[in-house]
Amino acid sequence: MTSLIDVIFLLLLFFMLSSTFTQFSEIQLFGAQAGSKSRKNQSEDVPIFLQLTQDALRLNGQEFNLSRLPAGITSLRGLDVQTVLVSATSDTVTAQRLVDTLVVLATLTDLNVIVLE
Repeated sequence: MTSLIDVIFLLLLFFMLSSTFTQFSEIQLFGAQAGSKSRKNQSEDVPIFLQLTQDALRLNGQEFNLSRLPAGITSLRGLDVQTVLVSATSDTVTAQRLVDTLVVLATLTDLNVIVLE
């Protein structure tokens, strides 16, 4: 007679080997770099403020939905803006909502994203 632990081990082994692991999305995160800009360049760089709540996105105070966010940032980047400050101030903002926003922001080139608490 086969012991129960052997059967459980075989089932565990079967499901581990027959399952596939899928990577749904990927976000590159970079740490801050000390001394990367001079003080003169920092004063000229005007950031875009993106306030993230559970049901709304506000880009410099104007409401946007997630699909219109790249167009809104592109229109503001005519002012030589390179930095977007993302502020998720509400406790109801989920990690998935933040990741969805960061994935959309990652499609824009030459844009520095800083997440504030």
